[in-house]
Amino acid sequence: MTAKTNPSSTRHYKTLFISDVHLGSKAAKTDYLLDFLRLHDADTIILVGDIVDGWRLKRNWYWPQACNDVVQKLLRKARKGTRVIYIPGNHDEFMRDFPGLHFGGIEVVQRHMHEGADGRRYLVLHGDEFDVVVRNARLLAYLGDWAYDMVIVINIGLSAVRRRLGMPYWSFSAWAKQQVKHAVNFIGEFQRVVADEARRADADGVICGHIHHAVIEDIGGIRYINTGDWVESCTAVAEHEDGTMELLTWQQVRSLPVEREDTSEVEQLMTRALSQHAA
Repeated sequence: MTAKTNPSSTRHYKTLFISDVHLGSKAAKTDYLLDFLRLHDADTIILVGDIVDGWRLKRNWYWPQACNDVVQKLLRKARKGTRVIYIPGNHDEFMRDFPGLHFGGIEVVQRHMHEGADGRRYLVLHGDEFDVVVRNARLLAYLGDWAYDMVIVINIGLSAVRRRLGMPYWSFSAWAKQQVKHAVNFIGEFQRVVADEARRADADGVICGHIHHAVIEDIGGIRYINTGDWVESCTAVAEHEDGTMELLTWQQVRSLPVEREDTSEVEQLMTRALSQHAA
C-alpha cells in the first residue's frame, strides 16, 4: 500500500486531515507545515479546527509572512481542484459564524461526515465541545492556555539547543503532558466521549483534533483518530486510495524554495472574518 507519487516526488492521497496549526502563535511550526504541504497532496483536505489561533491574535497580533504562506498554499490547492473543508475549533471559533460559506474556495462547516474509500463513515469534528473546561469554564480555559504557552516557550528553547547540537526534534511539552496523571486521564476520557458521539451519529469512526495527541486506535468498536497538531508533534492523517488511514509525522524540513505570492487575498479573508465576528 503506497501513495501515488508524481515526478516531483509529491505524495498524493485520497484525503488529508490536518488540525491545530495555531497560525498566529509563535509556537506554530509553519516551516514544517509548508514543507509538508509542498510534498503532500490529496483530492480532499479537511482542516479539523484551530488552524488560526484567534485567542492569541486578540491578545497580541502576530502574523508573519509564513502564516500568509500557509493560508496561500491552501488557497492555491483549492484553486487547482482540491476540495478543502474547514471545520472551526475553539481557537478559530470566529469561523463558526460562516457555516456553509466559501472563502476562496474553502468550505466552512460545523461537522462533516466523511465517507471512506473502504465504506467506513467517519464523523469529523474538532472536539472542543466535549472538553468540559472549554465548554463550561471559559476563564479556566484561558488560564490553561496561558500555562500551555509557558510550556511551549520551554519547548522552543530546548528545540533550538537540540538543533544546534545536531539532535532530532523532541517535544518537551508532549513528554510533560504524558507524565501528568491528570492529563493522561483527561485524554482517555476525551477519547471515550468523542467515540460515544460517533456511535450516536451511526458512524464507524471519528476524526478529531483539539487535545494535540495524535493516535489511531479502536475504542469500543469505534475507530478513533486524532490528527495531532503542528505545534508539538507535527502530524497529519492520510487516507489512502483503499481507505486505509495512516498517521504521518513530519520532522525533517527540506531546503525547498519558499513560494511567495500576493497575500492581499489572505489579508482580506482574515480581516473580513475577524471583523464580522467582533461585530
